[in-house]
Amino acid sequence: METLTAGLRSLLPHDSVITDPVRLRTYECDGLTYHRATPGVVVLPDTAEQVARVVRLCNDFGVPFVARGAGTGLSGGALPREDGVLIVTSKMRRILEIDLGNRRAVVEPGVTNLAITEAVRDRGYYYAPDPSSQQVCSIGGNVAENSGGAHCLKYGFTVNHVEACEIVTPDGDLVTLDRMDPGYDLLGAFIGSEGTLGIATKITVRLCRTPESVTTVLAAFESIEQGGQAVSAIIGAGIVPAAIEMMDALAIEAAEAAVACAYPEGAGAVLIVELDGPAAEVEWQFAQLREICSGAFELRVAADAAERAAIWKGRKSAFAAVGRISPAYIVQDGVVPRTALPGVLAAIDRLSQEHGIKVANVFHAGDGNLHPLVLFDDAEPGAGERAEVVSGAILDLCIEHGGSITGEHGVGVDKSRYMPRMFSEDDLDTMQLVRCAFDPQGLSNPGKVFPTPRLCGEVPGMRKGVHPLVESGKAEQF
Repeated sequence: METLTAGLRSLLPHDSVITDPVRLRTYECDGLTYHRATPGVVVLPDTAEQVARVVRLCNDFGVPFVARGAGTGLSGGALPREDGVLIVTSKMRRILEIDLGNRRAVVEPGVTNLAITEAVRDRGYYYAPDPSSQQVCSIGGNVAENSGGAHCLKYGFTVNHVEACEIVTPDGDLVTLDRMDPGYDLLGAFIGSEGTLGIATKITVRLCRTPESVTTVLAAFESIEQGGQAVSAIIGAGIVPAAIEMMDALAIEAAEAAVACAYPEGAGAVLIVELDGPAAEVEWQFAQLREICSGAFELRVAADAAERAAIWKGRKSAFAAVGRISPAYIVQDGVVPRTALPGVLAAIDRLSQEHGIKVANVFHAGDGNLHPLVLFDDAEPGAGERAEVVSGAILDLCIEHGGSITGEHGVGVDKSRYMPRMFSEDDLDTMQLVRCAFDPQGLSNPGKVFPTPRLCGEVPGMRKGVHPLVESGKAEQF
């Protein structure tokens, strides 16, 4: 590692290479603090060419590398390697171009999600994907995880809003993937690949026009089951809101303690519904919504932007707010069909009671994307293990009901062991054919996504070659 570090210092400014043990600890985990590892060395490049040089050097030494943005991920996707290089793109935060004529912007990966909207809001545009961490999460990370957010119900995920990516491939080439390229959709494969197919260094995103009208509603229900039934009724009526979010009583309690969001007292669940579009359409949808939510004991309608922000305040702060009521927690991320919401939520409650582990539910109800927060005290012997059991059982519930183990947080290191519960061995081998096509040496964010990462020659159908990460560091045929 010393020789590699010397090589990195020759490529980058001295203060862009971190080896101090104390400073390295800053990067030992992402937003999922349950998994930690101290990186061997951290680099902070300023340019795409510097990223490419670092990756080429890693290839020369056969050393694994991991890309990291703002570190807000929630699946351990940016968990570093103790024997590798962590490439942090947070210094690459320039907005390179705003092209309103073509409704797009070109940005570097360290640009925060919200910064794009702030740059074009006054001109009547915005960037639609809006993770709860949008004030701090970076576009490069959003691309890696195919992030969604509250408004993905109507507007889709990151993959629906990226036109092109300049990337550094796992062997250090600088190439561009464009949605208009003929042939296979390589851009689509790259988005959501969690850093296993390369590192984004420049992203062209699609901008949306600010809607003519926006109506934000908060409906308070006595129980979460009532809220779930309302969600199904809204979608069943043919209404496609920009967002439908739900929080249960425990999540509301946490948000009140953290940000004093003043949601209705005694609510077993609150539903936040946002309608947007042409004024006439929003007015019609709101009339339907009011009727569907007639079972709510309180219905609030935001009168202006300030009231709209107040309604969203509790939801946007929910993940961090849980720290007010629990010393530790696991953020889970599963998906179920909307019609299965009431049954799955009831089953989660039974799991909570059975294992003595509290679960706060916050989720994108409109598309069935659950974010159960499994609470525990890490100072209590066995509590972490019980929380892991509950967390895994929740994912099993999602699969049993025809859903998925992740909606937007990714698989990372946290959920890789659950992949065989969704996919057969042949399925996983086929996926790894794609990974090996991009990364035959297995250096780009290894140990993520797949439960049993394979050398490329071990994957059926992949040609044999020489792999640099073999036992004892010696090149062997495989």
